Amino acid sequence: MFCKVGWLLAFTCLLCSCVEDRSFEVPDAACTTTLVSNATFSQVKSLYQDGLIQIQEDWVIEGFVVSSDEASNFFSVLHFQDNPSNPTEGFQISIDVRDTHLFYPVGTKIFIKLKGLYLGQTRGVFRLGGTFAAFGTTSVGRLPALKVPEHIFVSCDQAAGIVPTPTNISTIMDRQINTLVTFDQLEFAAAEIGLPFASAAAETERTLTDCEDNELLLVNSGFSDFQADALPSGNGRITGVLLKENDDFQLAIRTLGDMDFQSERCEDVVTEFTSNRIFFSELADPDNNASARFLELYNAGDSDLDLNGWQIRRYTNANTEVSSTIDLSGLIITAQSTLVISPNAGVFETVYGFLPDLAVGTNSPADSNGDDNLELIDPFGTVIDVFGVIGMDGTGTNHEFEDGRANRREAILMGSPLYTFGEWLIFNDSGDAGTTNLPQMAPEDFTPGIR
Repeated sequence: MFCKVGWLLAFTCLLCSCVEDRSFEVPDAACTTTLVSNATFSQVKSLYQDGLIQIQEDWVIEGFVVSSDEASNFFSVLHFQDNPSNPTEGFQISIDVRDTHLFYPVGTKIFIKLKGLYLGQTRGVFRLGGTFAAFGTTSVGRLPALKVPEHIFVSCDQAAGIVPTPTNISTIMDRQINTLVTFDQLEFAAAEIGLPFASAAAETERTLTDCEDNELLLVNSGFSDFQADALPSGNGRITGVLLKENDDFQLAIRTLGDMDFQSERCEDVVTEFTSNRIFFSELADPDNNASARFLELYNAGDSDLDLNGWQIRRYTNANTEVSSTIDLSGLIITAQSTLVISPNAGVFETVYGFLPDLAVGTNSPADSNGDDNLELIDPFGTVIDVFGVIGMDGTGTNHEFEDGRANRREAILMGSPLYTFGEWLIFNDSGDAGTTNLPQMAPEDFTPGIR
């Protein structure tokens, strides 16, 4: 069956399935030379206040199409940006039309008459379209097909060459949403290599990573032409329309031609290290101020140590199960220097005159009352150093520092997975088991930050 040209009739023919497959010629649609934009994307978005609105202004905006449903990875939506290259903003409009790539190929300049359209926003992402009501809530929905020719017009200008904006995962900005962007040196997460782009008939997210382990979600339709294709194992460039769902940026490709993953994968970035030259050097439970407790680590090595993956475990009293932990990830302990941890940073600063390196909560390993046991664990689960005997309440033993202090002797230069009393000077309020009965007062009896 032959579909007569003209926008309204062309859309009607599509809706009536006047062609039985997608291999038909593009209709010679009418174009306009008379429309002129009189508003910017920013002006339109500024109309939005606290909820869905119907635009009453007699405004026209212009943009350049960047999405395509040719491979069925986009459905009933047009994404467009304000310039073919170096765009400042993007937008999207939902329309109840299939095979939109036949009417709005990538690079086509379009004009949109806004009066009567609905404008909505979700977490900074703006949408134009009709309305959709469900469960008592009305939101932006697809503009009915018969209404599309009243609002979207194609310019008679030749289609522009869209230049995707180079970007990287760590510097993505909200203003790039709905624009065409490109990333270099990305690859799929190792655990996903070989999986299909999407599960059949279901929208599916796959994880892209860069060489610094930053992540970006690639969203794929379960109805796309490449749904069953396997994710490539290489590294390379990918181009797509930037989207956002909740707080997560997403990317959607138009076709597999938007990807070129022929390069070698990134080398594994090593961020986890171990050393037996880091150990507990001072534990404090001041007799005059329990809020001034602290825990000190010392790095006796000649190199700074990244503590990514390291943790400190506390076993309260005679417990054999971990009572609390401190995650040391994100910290670096410099060579031949200390790292001081406090459960009460404000009191610590008042008492000792400076801020701790790490502030944690009460009941943490840094908040021991002197009869608990501690372990220092490296990223690989190895016990590097220990204070006390796990499963033994410290009260009355040679590892009790209640109302006092446990100080590592200067001669000790590495941690030990077994507690050795001879490595410590222990002060408390009892003097049991060879310890010294001499309660310690803050700040004068303590040396946080000094080994």
